Amino acid sequence: MPECWDGEHDLETPYGMLHVVIRGAPKGNKPAILTYHDVGLNHKLCFNTFFNNEDMQEITKHFVVCHVDAPGQQIGASQLPQGYQYPTMDQLAGMLPTVVQHFGFKSIVGIGVGAGAYILAKFALIFPDLVEGLVLLNIDPNGKGWIDWAATKLSGLTSTIPDVVLPHLFSQEELMSNTELVQSYRQQINNTVNHFNLQLFWNMYNSRRDLEMNRSGTVLNAKTLKCPVMLVVGDNAPAEEGVVECNSKLDPTNTTFLKMADSGGLPQLTQPGKLTEAFKYFLQGMGYIAYVKDRRLSGGPVPSASMTRLARSRTASLTSAGSMEGNRSRACTNSEGNEGVGAVTQTMEVSC
Repeated sequence: MPECWDGEHDLETPYGMLHVVIRGAPKGNKPAILTYHDVGLNHKLCFNTFFNNEDMQEITKHFVVCHVDAPGQQIGASQLPQGYQYPTMDQLAGMLPTVVQHFGFKSIVGIGVGAGAYILAKFALIFPDLVEGLVLLNIDPNGKGWIDWAATKLSGLTSTIPDVVLPHLFSQEELMSNTELVQSYRQQINNTVNHFNLQLFWNMYNSRRDLEMNRSGTVLNAKTLKCPVMLVVGDNAPAEEGVVECNSKLDPTNTTFLKMADSGGLPQLTQPGKLTEAFKYFLQGMGYIAYVKDRRLSGGPVPSASMTRLARSRTASLTSAGSMEGNRSRACTNSEGNEGVGAVTQTMEVSC
């Protein structure tokens, strides 16, 4: 991948054009970090706060980052033509191999939110060899039933598209309090996202089918995600029930379920520092970034094992019990000192 590819690109895929933003250049054989945003957002609205976090920048300098915008959702996008058939969720996932091939990525670690998490999970189910790990925020693996679908259509007739989308993004508490973040995002969705294009994406997301995955042994010929997965949701977030359901469908030996307190509907916006810390341990568990500078520590770069021990008292374990084989196995260690966590549980609630 040439250095000059850093920047914005419009790629032709089998299912239409796709807007992609590249930051940095590949570092050896490391995977690319590939992001996919939620409905109502784009890569800037969804991820800028997270990726601009100082500690996150210490991580991303070790990787090339690829931000994907769903068709017509990027800031300044032209309105899609009347009669345009928006890609299905399966087709949106089917666009991603073109991205991987075009930029010469050997594999990716995906970070997806909401609809973007669904798309990345679908991509990993179809192309498991291209995905080394997934961080899925607010994923709902279930399709909508007829009653939910009808309610969504009715609300679309009586409300503007930003007002329809906001309850998908934010918790009821945030909406009732009309927090500064909600006000800011209502204004930005109104002013920077093409509403016609957004309506098409919203309609297609609400027409999604169930993700066809089940934990091994639960059904005949069960199929689930093979890569390490970190599921993330805020407490009282609108997606909480869906994330719990997704957790029940994944292999517990390579799945982390991170429930973040006081983070509302979009933890990457409200708690970017804590999510960065969790992401750092996730990558370290896969065998990457052995040394990462932590600005809160005066001693400079710290080996990953030491970093894990230092943070144990704040976040408990960020890994599920799993195999210790291989250099990218998910390490499960007990806390040293008086705060031993004993057997590591599958679900960790972070309240630091």
